[in-house]
Amino acid sequence: MQGGQTSKPDFSGAVKQGRSLLSPLEKGFSAWVIPRLPRWLETYHLTMMTVVWCFCIVLFSYMAKRDIRWLWLVSASVLGQYVTDHLDGKLGRYRNTGLVRWGYFMDHFLDYFFLCSILMGYAFLLPESQQLWMFFVLVVFGGYMVLAYLATLATGHFRVSAAGLGPTEFRLAIIVINTLLISFGTRKMAGALPYVAAGSLLVLIVVAYRTHRQVWKLDMERRAGED
Repeated sequence: MQGGQTSKPDFSGAVKQGRSLLSPLEKGFSAWVIPRLPRWLETYHLTMMTVVWCFCIVLFSYMAKRDIRWLWLVSASVLGQYVTDHLDGKLGRYRNTGLVRWGYFMDHFLDYFFLCSILMGYAFLLPESQQLWMFFVLVVFGGYMVLAYLATLATGHFRVSAAGLGPTEFRLAIIVINTLLISFGTRKMAGALPYVAAGSLLVLIVVAYRTHRQVWKLDMERRAGED
């Protein structure tokens, strides 16, 4: 099918649910761009571009050890990854490419590598005394991803945002952090890292608890229906 007609998805991971603060702007952006993309550009090209962006993020972050201004190119790579990641699934649905399950698998598998590249890049800029905290942050943010995918299986709904915050806001926060690091240096970043780790863990616990209650309720409703 063409012209924006899409077939009904056959599994819960095919459609993301939840609105972030920037969702209205994203919707207008994708609606304008998708019909104008060249025919040779396919959804899987956009998905696999995350590999390139991850390499660039790690490389430019390493170079930022000597000159912090390389973080501008890290931010540009984050922005590029946002564009390709945002458009890949929408292009596939618009053209009815059919790579629904492959797109779900590869897109979110590469999201993990994107997260690792961001945190690896920051690890280059921090003193060795902060490396354990950086590892802890990786564990916590990896927990968000695991929670999202487990909740998809348990509830049948794939939610990518909570409290109005989602992947787009995460990328925007990275760009803001990079701008602050370029302007004020990395000393305050090292001091703030334990608080970031603790705050992220607290939010993860809250989201996990809310998901647990939702799944419990679904089980009790199913049981009541059987009785």
